[in-house]
Amino acid sequence: MDELLMERHDLNQERLKAILQEDSVKEPFLAYFKKMAERLLFANEVFEEKDRPLCRMKTWNQRWYEDVFPSRYHVCYGNPEYAQAVLGEEFGDILCFLYAEIHGCLIYAVEERLFELTILSELFLEIYQLFQDGNPLRKTAKQIIFDHMRDYSQEICAYRVREQLDPSFHFASDIVMKEDLSDPDVLYRYGEYISENEIRMLSFLNSFPKERIQAIAKTYVDGFHDGFIINNIDMTQKATVNIRYHLGFEPVIREAVRQFQEIGLTPILYRGTTGVITRGMSKVGYISTSPNPQFEYDHRFDQALYFNNAFMRHKLECYRNAYEKLKEEAAAFAGPACMETFGELPFTPENKEASLRLSEKQEKLSVEFQNESSKIANEYMKPEERSFTIIAYPIPEIGEKFEEIFEEVVKVNTLNKEKYKKIQQYLIDALDQGVEVHIKGAKDNETDLYVALHELDHPDRETNFENCLADVNIPVGEVFTSPKLKGTNGVLHVSEVYLRDLKFIDLKLVFKDGMISEYSCRNFESEEENQAYIKQNLLYNRETLPMGEFAVGTNTTAYAMAQKYGILYQLPILIVEKMGPHFAVGDTCYSHSEATELHNPDGKEIVAKSNEWSRKGEYFNCHTDITIPYEELDSICVIGLGGMETHLIESGKFVLPGTEILNEPLT
Repeated sequence: MDELLMERHDLNQERLKAILQEDSVKEPFLAYFKKMAERLLFANEVFEEKDRPLCRMKTWNQRWYEDVFPSRYHVCYGNPEYAQAVLGEEFGDILCFLYAEIHGCLIYAVEERLFELTILSELFLEIYQLFQDGNPLRKTAKQIIFDHMRDYSQEICAYRVREQLDPSFHFASDIVMKEDLSDPDVLYRYGEYISENEIRMLSFLNSFPKERIQAIAKTYVDGFHDGFIINNIDMTQKATVNIRYHLGFEPVIREAVRQFQEIGLTPILYRGTTGVITRGMSKVGYISTSPNPQFEYDHRFDQALYFNNAFMRHKLECYRNAYEKLKEEAAAFAGPACMETFGELPFTPENKEASLRLSEKQEKLSVEFQNESSKIANEYMKPEERSFTIIAYPIPEIGEKFEEIFEEVVKVNTLNKEKYKKIQQYLIDALDQGVEVHIKGAKDNETDLYVALHELDHPDRETNFENCLADVNIPVGEVFTSPKLKGTNGVLHVSEVYLRDLKFIDLKLVFKDGMISEYSCRNFESEEENQAYIKQNLLYNRETLPMGEFAVGTNTTAYAMAQKYGILYQLPILIVEKMGPHFAVGDTCYSHSEATELHNPDGKEIVAKSNEWSRKGEYFNCHTDITIPYEELDSICVIGLGGMETHLIESGKFVLPGTEILNEPLT
């Protein structure tokens, strides 16, 4: 361990202890600083405790996270409203920001990441000294934070890149592969908040016979492997795969690790982001249930305190340096294998005036950073040389029938591909006769949308639509294309939809030549709040996005399951997108990989992989699917040259010859 770093850490601990005895800072700030000093000292106790019995780790977990529980959040310094009310407008947001950064210290302690513990203590002490001097200035406090973020972003970004690419980072792998998984309390070793979801999930999977666990893992691993086979990608040069999962699924992940090793890939398990420097719009890595989604939502734009053009350029340079040092590991990266979950209680966020938010200039800079950082990552980890897979399962929070629903989802995830291949080919053959597709909503659904299709130069050997058969994208059940933007016009409307765990009510998007020209929802009373909500969480601070995908979902079995258990609006988009027509805003499904030659099972080459933006090499680095459920759908009609119409769906039912069997689960 670095002796100089340890010396700094020890000095910090002495200073933190002294704060508890001091009264040189005026109230209400003194109470805040003592509270934060106690939290930092507590994290250090965990760090220094080398013998960590599970019973103690469980107690530490509860004690650390209870501060942000919904029942206590109204008096938490991490709550922007409370912080502003108690600490004032001048410093409330700054000290609330500092609370959120310190919140990650339990994780750093259990991972024994001395560097992060040290620099966060030093940031806290520097802010404390500012107040102790007697005349704190907001400008000075912000400068301290800016300097801290700039000075340490190189190390923080480098660590984030390395933990995704370097198998020698084995903190989580040791838990999955070496710990006794029969005791659910083993989950407290991660340092993440552990709820009943994680405990019950692990207990439930522990009841499965070995063969059942192997089968679930095989569906997941085979999907990833099939991505290389179907897309004709050479896997022999690849060495590692990322496994992203929800805590509680360790028995399946342990088996998946073994199966990945059998096909020559070493799995890397890494944590979802913690600190503000590497935090994105969503967590990527292994995650657990949030102790309070509102807390995370309140701090989604914490970078507003320091983010400017100079910092953005510096951060991009940090990422490039990190990838350059790991360019061999990056080239050997085979892609991510994602096991997602669903079933959490629906979360509708509250917008708080006291929360930090990006200025208009910062919004534009954040978009530029997303674009440029993605280019850097894709330069070292070429998308056309990678695969991926995504599969989803419910967690206990979904309700009393969790175990029954889990069994149904396993069935949905393993439906007969051959059956769907034939049915979906009928749809593709009809769609390839069209120049556009008309989608119309039923009853109160105001969807009235015309989607333009690319012209086929050689219809006998080319197709616009991919016959999606649950390889990388599980479960089975859709045909999709990248639409032609010019000529794609109309209204897309859904009464209720969850996108990245956020609820949208009466979401309405208007498209003009394939680009979003207007948008609205009814989440909040004011139109201004609704507009900001969509711009921040769907457009990712952009003024507009194109329609990157149009698809027809065919998995009526999944839809019937959703209706049976009343979980339609709890299902992840991964399953929901197979349950009706869906439209993605952002990049196409073939983003950065348009040159890869792809064929459907019938031998025809898929040629509609790009649009007017991607052909210019311009990408948005986002892709959000929005589905119209069958119950809100009136019709889908293919319109050919001369106006000839071929109906795929009428009154929410499949009517194209050869597809009627899809209606059976609906009845």
